[in-house]
Amino acid sequence: MSTTQPESTDATLVAETVEFCSRLIQFDTSNFGGGDSRGERAAAEWVAERLTEAGYAPVVLESAPGRASTVVRIPGTDPDAPALLVHGHLDVVPAEAADWSYDPFCGEVRDGAVWGRGALDMKDMDAMMLAAVRSFARTGFVPPRDIVLAFVADEEDTGDYGAGFLVREHAELFEGVRTAIGESGGYAVHLPDGSRLYPIAAGERGSAWMNLIARGRAGHGSRPNPDNAVARLAAALTRLAGYTWPVHLTPTVAALLDGLTAHLGVTVDLSDPASLDQLGDAANLIRSTISNSLNPTMLSAGYKHNVIPSQAVAGVDGRILPGAEEAFFSTVDELVGEGVTREFASYAAPVAAGHTTPEFAAMAAALRVYDPGALVLPFCMAGGTDAKAFSTLGIACYGFAPGTTPPGFAHNEYVHGVDERVLVDSLAFGVRVLERYLRTAPDPAP
Repeated sequence: MSTTQPESTDATLVAETVEFCSRLIQFDTSNFGGGDSRGERAAAEWVAERLTEAGYAPVVLESAPGRASTVVRIPGTDPDAPALLVHGHLDVVPAEAADWSYDPFCGEVRDGAVWGRGALDMKDMDAMMLAAVRSFARTGFVPPRDIVLAFVADEEDTGDYGAGFLVREHAELFEGVRTAIGESGGYAVHLPDGSRLYPIAAGERGSAWMNLIARGRAGHGSRPNPDNAVARLAAALTRLAGYTWPVHLTPTVAALLDGLTAHLGVTVDLSDPASLDQLGDAANLIRSTISNSLNPTMLSAGYKHNVIPSQAVAGVDGRILPGAEEAFFSTVDELVGEGVTREFASYAAPVAAGHTTPEFAAMAAALRVYDPGALVLPFCMAGGTDAKAFSTLGIACYGFAPGTTPPGFAHNEYVHGVDERVLVDSLAFGVRVLERYLRTAPDPAP
């Protein structure tokens, strides 16, 4: 890939990023869900030690035994300026070692990459965060605004033991914070014309994990039963799974689509799914975010073949675009029909932030310093991050964890996949961009 990347004036910045990414991967912080996790406390304490070495005063907060997060506030030159939150999670999804070509927690640096679970999700960003603020301390630089760093637990499950806990129990740590950046944005996406898109997340679909409960009349499996809970639930799930959700273009997705079609000189017809193929890899940023969605994921009913149960339960995963909540739930209620009720297992509202703000412009400007040809556009995440928790404090949340890869690098396949690794060149690019952005003045908007 041909980009112009000026050499960093601080070689230690890049060296520490690679070293820290490697070391963080060596902490097995696998999160198995349901409160079952490991290693987060040790990783949080190690992060705190690196921050303390640099002269900062981090706090390590434990939400449950072993479930720890590290938070530090770095004072800026203007204590009254709106502060910035930079957050990353320390936990990772589990890795089945037998499937991998190497130890998933080796953190080995070889062949131009750092290898191991979490290399891309998201110990690379954690390492960049650490290295950037240590560079500030080493050079005596004071940022123009307070910067709060949060290295949190439990993002790979519900976030209740990490960002959720911090928001509920320690909201004072984020006093004065107006903007936040976190994972999933600012990375290179290669377009069909050879140019590079760097999408910045300015929204996330909400998540509605629900239990659908069908009730009926229990009875013997040998007798007709028109009030069969299992059959009622199956019919409801068939209607839900077969429903085609209408297109709902949010301002964020519309801006992405308009920017891409103008840049590439193509016309996209959203009624024709194949039309998006003209956008190359960028099509994946749009396909899942032009409508709401719902997928059945779990089933539970009965205890014996010859007994018709009085109740059947299904778990479903609903994803909701910003501004489309009312339409989503009214549609679900209509499709499930009579005799089926829904209960929330977990709900997080959609997240949206402005993409025409000085803050967004500052991120784009930092990217263009190291890739002058960068096309920077907003996008909406199909899934979710800890932004959902931090946004409840009135913080505008963006996905901005910069990086770059050559064409053909299977970034999305490695995230949560086998043989995950991050390229050293991506770490170098990302930490330079991040450090440049962190040096910017605060958002002047009232």
